[in-house]
Amino acid sequence: MTFIVVIPARAASTRLPGKPLLDLGGLPMVVRTAQQAARSAASRVLIATDHADIARAAAHHGIEVLMTRPDHPTGTDRLAEVATTLALDDEAIVVNVQGDEPLIDPALIDAVATLLAQHPDAAIATCAAPILDAETLFDPNAVKVVCGAQDRALYFSRAPIPWARDALADGRQRLAPGLPAWLHIGLYAYRAGFLRQFPELPPGRLERVESLEQLRALEQGFPILVHAAGAVPARGVDTPEDLARVRALFDDGPPSPPV
Repeated sequence: MTFIVVIPARAASTRLPGKPLLDLGGLPMVVRTAQQAARSAASRVLIATDHADIARAAAHHGIEVLMTRPDHPTGTDRLAEVATTLALDDEAIVVNVQGDEPLIDPALIDAVATLLAQHPDAAIATCAAPILDAETLFDPNAVKVVCGAQDRALYFSRAPIPWARDALADGRQRLAPGLPAWLHIGLYAYRAGFLRQFPELPPGRLERVESLEQLRALEQGFPILVHAAGAVPARGVDTPEDLARVRALFDDGPPSPPV
């Protein structure tokens, strides 16, 4: 089983301008992310960007970089261009690691790629972790996933699913005992053939309602496999508070997430 990691990186960010190049212990964030991804079993790690400063930073630190168009609406569309530019075989596996994940667990990257490799009929694999508190279950910013047989996603939602009818009948927000509630983790493995199809798929009604891109694949009949992680992995960097937290971890050298 072989796979590559592609890290889509753009400079625009409303909460953290220039986020990929923000310093973490003397290195840009996107470089830290690439170095962490290189600890996985990937045969190749590259950064896909439309920004010259990001490209220069990657090249300066010996990381392969590919310049892409500036008009991609999503990171998946950027990956589609990469798959075409590199002329990847339709069955080639591409893992999408976000550029703001400097603490990404290399073992999780391997697990998602392996899951997809084991199911030749699937085009996408992702991961989820058990929800252990009511706050996460009812948080609309925390995406939940419900799976059916063979760990295949049935639906993704910002709503608290599955809904524990009896436990929640009194209107109180609680985590029902034994509820199979799973938090979706935004790490994806794709087959290159699917990536090339993705830009041509029309956004679906469910995708627009929930504002969740992965629902486009489900609506179009592409199965999504879900790897069950044992615990919620380290968070990425989305806010100034996240940046301060991660910078503190790098004060004494880069941390190693649990494997």
